[in-house]
Amino acid sequence: MVRLPYTTALTTLFSYGLLFAFGQLRDFFRKFVDWFKAKNIKGYAPICLGLEDFYVRRLYLRIQDCFGRPIASAPDSWFDVVERTSNDNNKTLQCTSNTTRCLNLGSYNYLGFAAADEYCTPRVIESLKKYSASTCSVRVDGGTTKLHAELEELAARFVGKPAAILFGMGYVTNSAIIPCLIGKGGLIISDSLNHNSIVNGARGSGATVRVFQHNSPAHLEEVLREQIAGGQPRTHRPWKKIIVIVEGIYSMEGELCKLPEIIAVCKKYKAYTYLDEAHSIGAVGQSGRGVCELLGVDPADVDIMMGTFTKSFGSCGGYIAASKEIIQHLKQSCPAHLYATSMSPPAVQQVISAIKVILGEDGSNRGAQKLARIRENSNFFRSELKKMGFEVLGDNDSPVMPIMLYNPAKIPAFSRECLRQKVAVVTVAFPATPLLLARARICISASHTREDLMKALDVISRVGDLVGIKYFPAEPPKIAEADHDKLE
Repeated sequence: MVRLPYTTALTTLFSYGLLFAFGQLRDFFRKFVDWFKAKNIKGYAPICLGLEDFYVRRLYLRIQDCFGRPIASAPDSWFDVVERTSNDNNKTLQCTSNTTRCLNLGSYNYLGFAAADEYCTPRVIESLKKYSASTCSVRVDGGTTKLHAELEELAARFVGKPAAILFGMGYVTNSAIIPCLIGKGGLIISDSLNHNSIVNGARGSGATVRVFQHNSPAHLEEVLREQIAGGQPRTHRPWKKIIVIVEGIYSMEGELCKLPEIIAVCKKYKAYTYLDEAHSIGAVGQSGRGVCELLGVDPADVDIMMGTFTKSFGSCGGYIAASKEIIQHLKQSCPAHLYATSMSPPAVQQVISAIKVILGEDGSNRGAQKLARIRENSNFFRSELKKMGFEVLGDNDSPVMPIMLYNPAKIPAFSRECLRQKVAVVTVAFPATPLLLARARICISASHTREDLMKALDVISRVGDLVGIKYFPAEPPKIAEADHDKLE
């Protein structure tokens, strides 16, 4: 967890307070201008109310050039970022014909499959010729190909579960599945930092939702005991079922889930475990099988395993792996399976080919090399950032490493200066994070070379000095050099 220093919290609050005050002042004077320019059709309420979109208008739009940058190439270790211009102080942005070649530290291309691959790409092209770009149908009609059936079997085998089901979007995998697993009379206990897709899925289920402190098995046990003792609201009847939902790697923190301890608590109180492995499957573990393999957990002890194909496998969509009974229930009841167009066949083939490379079924050891490289790159980069004095969140082996920025003025300053020096980073602020905890999220790939990482470290260090985000004292150069020699 982040322990925000007092002075940093004070200056950050002051900065946001100043922005809020000036924004309200501008809105006050804007009312007089709008009095003479009626923009709304008579009788209709405005779609965007002042207070509801205040943050977007007065804060986000000023720095929106730091977000949603279009690219003009595959998201490999280096990619082309499209340059944009604005003639109205960033209210609107126009793409130009110019691009800048940048080092990519923002994409979820953990194993490097997002670019052309000697094994995957020819097979994807062949599947495009054979099946076309879309099935133009839902799974229960004409949207199931041989590739979909093959991937379901392969995904289940890969994660160590009896069966699996595919979905065309990772976000929907959570938000549509959770309401099918639990409803009114049930209890969901969710980690306080779970992804928005889990939050929306829990809200839409109709079940009672309780939250436990981030990655705290002790507090989870407290919540479970309290809720089991109290029962359902008003009636105090026993809960119909209890599901505990956690993530393998938390995408905004880069932290590994304390899965063995959480499973022990769930077993003790007979609660089901739902594990979201969007950022961990394929990226961690000796053979890429996620946090269960990394932390020595038997997949049989996890009741529902969710993951996405958008990170380590260079494709799109998601999966649920569980018992055959649960998967059959989802195939009969989940709206995302019954009414949504199935995964694009070339996207399915990309995942199949990527998993075969990871497992070594392509006849090479490239999968093992990729897994070793992502682990080495991640641990090296994290270690070097900490030595420089940055506040870096997360655990070793995690390819996600947030660098804390805090102050709102440092968000655009860090992002723009890195881009100017040809390093593309992702900055994250409210509402994706708490208001005071803005950060830059670095994602490391197996496709990054040591030269790429050294360039990134050099740029980030210089920009960090310029912006003032080295919140800890740096290690002396001699010690840092000695440690670097040991790593080599």
